[in-house]
Amino acid sequence: MKVQEINKEIRENAIEYIIKKRDRKKEKKPLQAYAASWANEDRLYDSVGYTIFIVLPTSGCEWATKSGGCTMCSYIADSPLTDISEDNLIEIFNNEWNKQLDKTDISSHENVAIKLFVSGSFLNTNEIPEKVQNYIFKEFNKYDQIKEVIVESKPEYINEDSLIRLAQLIPDKIFEIGIGLETSNEETRLNKINKCITNNSFERCVSIINSIENYDIRAKAYLLVKPILISEKEAIQESIESARYAKKIGVKRLAYCPATVHGGTMMDYLWKRGSYNPPWIWSLIKILKEVRKNVDIPMIMDTAGYGTRRGPYNCKKCNSKLKSLIIKSNLEQVIPEELENFTCDCKEKWEADLEFSDILNSPTNPKN
Repeated sequence: MKVQEINKEIRENAIEYIIKKRDRKKEKKPLQAYAASWANEDRLYDSVGYTIFIVLPTSGCEWATKSGGCTMCSYIADSPLTDISEDNLIEIFNNEWNKQLDKTDISSHENVAIKLFVSGSFLNTNEIPEKVQNYIFKEFNKYDQIKEVIVESKPEYINEDSLIRLAQLIPDKIFEIGIGLETSNEETRLNKINKCITNNSFERCVSIINSIENYDIRAKAYLLVKPILISEKEAIQESIESARYAKKIGVKRLAYCPATVHGGTMMDYLWKRGSYNPPWIWSLIKILKEVRKNVDIPMIMDTAGYGTRRGPYNCKKCNSKLKSLIIKSNLEQVIPEELENFTCDCKEKWEADLEFSDILNSPTNPKN
């Protein structure tokens, strides 16, 4: 069976299990319970600032429900898997937004960013109708301290009309659209990640975004570190090359997402059978150093899952310290001096993994 067929079967089984499990419960989980929000210090384009994160539940990513979705993504499992009315979505947003406004006085922060996540694509009107999109952006425009508004979308929902419609509602703010490029290698993206995005479609979106005048609309590329079915060495090479590619075609910011293993995914299926391991943190540091020095656009390396069984891992002695140094690098957009020369006994295992990567041709590695 092809990767796509196996992936679809795994996804369908996972969704069926989720639905049956929910149906067995006497009290149904309210829609509001699928939403989330939090805030912390984060890197904006020009400074360190205060960032509010909001996750809105939707009917689910259409790519996941129709094709099985991406081999590493479990967002569909966190969605209600049912249609949600416009009024309900607005109510859910208001609850999360007001929760964050109650926690902090936005006017007390000089630079604020909003990162808005949904189960799939914010610009897909089947998930977030225009009325809801407009309502949310009008709320954000009430605050001068909000400098950046960031959403995510697959390329097929990105067009000039929708971008201008939303940009007009926040005319003095940066409007950023994050696109899951994952890698510049089409073979990996199409046949190992199962993401139906070609380089041509990605380049078209970036071109549309960069061609719009009068508004500050920018493209961000999400890059996945170590998809399934590639070695550690290949993962590093693809991640660095993908950054160069994204910069070349006009992307304004990069966000690396080191793989973490989530249930109900093909990545999880392979991991449980010893056929996949998430990347070494050493690999992430190598990528970080190379891209910081040679690709001159802002870049963030996500630190979710570090030091866990299902996430990026070195050893117990250095996991936590390296995570804190990567966070410092994210905020300052430089390589901390301590990180330049940091070492640990486990680094030799990582180096051996890379040295014999071509011979072993394996997506697993010799971690403890």
